[in-house]
Amino acid sequence: MTEALTDKYGPWGVVAGGSDGVGAAFAHAMAARGMNVVLVARRVPVLEASAAEIRATYVVETRTVALDLSAPDALSELTRATSDLEVGLFVYNAGGDDRSVAFLDKDLGSHLELVHRNCLGPLEAAYRFGGPMVARGRGAVVLVTSGAAWAGGATLAAYGATKAFDLILAESLWAEWRTRGVDVLGLVLGKTDTPSMRRAFDAEGKPYGELADPDEVAAAALDHLADGPTWIYGSDTPTGGSPFGALSRRDAVLAMSRGASAHGDDA
Repeated sequence: MTEALTDKYGPWGVVAGGSDGVGAAFAHAMAARGMNVVLVARRVPVLEASAAEIRATYVVETRTVALDLSAPDALSELTRATSDLEVGLFVYNAGGDDRSVAFLDKDLGSHLELVHRNCLGPLEAAYRFGGPMVARGRGAVVLVTSGAAWAGGATLAAYGATKAFDLILAESLWAEWRTRGVDVLGLVLGKTDTPSMRRAFDAEGKPYGELADPDEVAAAALDHLADGPTWIYGSDTPTGGSPFGALSRRDAVLAMSRGASAHGDDA
C-alpha cells in the first residue's frame, strides 16, 4: 500500500485544513503509507503539534504552512511555499461551519469568508496543483464535501451551496482528468467526529449521536482514490447518487431542512 501510493501519485501530499479532525487523519494516513506531508492550517500551535506527532510516528518528512485559507492570496502563497516539491496528492479539507443558523442571523462577512474558503480556495488549489499533475501524467486531488451538498436546507444556505460547488467541481475535474493520469475524488461526509462538529453541537446543546471516525474516513478515501468521481462515506452505495433518490426538489429541500433542525450541520 505504501509503495502503491507514492509510486502512483508522487512523494509529497498536501492537506489543506490538516491540523485536526479529518485533515489530521488524512495526514497520518498518508504518512503511514510512506508519503511526505505538508500541513496547512491557520492555528499555528495546533498545526505544529500535529506535524510533530507525525514526525515522531512515521519515517517521513513534514512541512507546515500557516495560512488562513479564506485570505485572497492564500493559495498563491501555498504554491510558493511548496514550489520545490513534487506534490502528487492534494486534499482540500478546509471549510467547516461551526454555526448552523438562519441566513440573516450570520453576518455577511462570515458568509463571504465561507465562500472564499469553500469555493475559490478549492478551485484555485485544483488549478495551481492539478495543472502540474496533469502535465506529469500522475497525481490525485480530493475535495472533501458534505451531505449538505445534496439539496438546499434551512440554516444551511451558504454552507450547503459551497459544498455543492465542491461536489460539482470534483466531478467535473474527474471527467476532464481521468484519462490524463490524475484521480479526482469528491468525498461526501455526513456527521463526523471532528472538533468543529463537537463545537457546533455543544453550542446548541445537542447530543452528538452517531459520528463517523475520521481515521476510517481518511483510510477509505485513500483506498478509493481511483473510484471517483464521488465517494459517499458510510453509504451502502458509496459511488451512487443522491440519497434523496426520486424525491422532488421541493421535498428534498424540506427533508434536508428537517434534518438540519434535528441534527445540526453536516461535517
